[in-house]
Amino acid sequence: MNFKDSVLKLKKFWFEKLAKFTFGLVFILIVSLVGYLGWRLQLQIAKSLDQLTEIELLAAQKNQTQAELGSALESLQATQASLSAVVGQDQFKRNQALEIEIGEIQRVFKLAVEKYEALLNLRLATAASQPLEKLLTGALVNLSKRNYSSASAQLVKLDGEIAKLQQVTVVIPANVPAIQTAPNTGYQRQQVTTDQGNFLVDVIAADLNSTRVQVETASDGDCRDNCQVASLGDYVSRSGGFAGINGPYFCPAEYPSCAGKTNSFDTLLMNKKKTYFNSDNNVYSTVPAVIFSGSSARFVGQSLEWGRDTGVDSVIAAQPLLLSNGEIRFGGDGDPKKGSRGSRSFIGSKDNTVYIGVVRGATVAEVAYVLKAMGLKQALNLDSGGSTALYSNGKYLAGPGRNTPFGIVLVRK
Repeated sequence: MNFKDSVLKLKKFWFEKLAKFTFGLVFILIVSLVGYLGWRLQLQIAKSLDQLTEIELLAAQKNQTQAELGSALESLQATQASLSAVVGQDQFKRNQALEIEIGEIQRVFKLAVEKYEALLNLRLATAASQPLEKLLTGALVNLSKRNYSSASAQLVKLDGEIAKLQQVTVVIPANVPAIQTAPNTGYQRQQVTTDQGNFLVDVIAADLNSTRVQVETASDGDCRDNCQVASLGDYVSRSGGFAGINGPYFCPAEYPSCAGKTNSFDTLLMNKKKTYFNSDNNVYSTVPAVIFSGSSARFVGQSLEWGRDTGVDSVIAAQPLLLSNGEIRFGGDGDPKKGSRGSRSFIGSKDNTVYIGVVRGATVAEVAYVLKAMGLKQALNLDSGGSTALYSNGKYLAGPGRNTPFGIVLVRK
């Protein structure tokens, strides 16, 4: 082989080597490029997938937010509707309805208390009142259930039954004489005829020249609640008197309406110790009064007309004024208590004579007619019903009634 052939052979050898190397390098480059492009593609795909997931999450959050907003909107709309309903209501009507209900409660409760207190008085006078207590119980049960109409109906029925018992005419015993004039002295039971009917009267007369009218009290001074009380017999006994009668109106312990002012009274009064009671109570200063001093009795239309003189024997404010200068001063005032019939206590005078007594089965107005027919010139109504009591020479002519914070006593000088 010549040199030329050797050179050609060598060239061919290296050319083949170079071609293989170049092909290998290109192949490696291509494989590397493809790998890189694949990696980039996978990275891009992964990124795209991440973005897609994020978008899906955002979409889910959006849907959740929209759902929450929708729910909140519904709640808001419901609240707004409720608010609109409240705003749309007539508050005046609601308050008016509430006031009506409260007024009905007060009305029926007051009526129930009145009937209960009337039954207490009837219980002291007659056992026939006991069946009526069931009607009152039924009314109170309905009142507790806020069934005002039924409670009111039962109380109206009860009122009618009480009225029947109160209006029962007193049977005047055949041996009681019909006498139109009051006695000059001492005790007398008599039948008196008026335009209003016939009435049984127990009356005690005493000459003020030989008799002192004084007031006995259980307390030494003003008392507003839980005041001391005693029986009329006790008052007469402790003063050494020979007769006595219950005093003006007061608040009995058993009355529900007297809570907080048990056995108290509001009117002017001076007892035998020259102590004035309720001296500063101007609310009741228009109540009539009688002032006993020496051999005289002075009746005034209003207790404010009298000062606080302690030189007199007694001062008693009570109401109403029945007679003044022989004329009737009370013909009724619509008060059902005064308009019902029962035993009525009074104190009066004519010239120098004092009278204390009880008219049976009469209204307060009818008592005025009875006393006018008997010839009295001045007279005051006293407490009555369950408080009625008239005492003479060691025994009760009426009563004994309740224990009271005071008693009017006749004492010999």
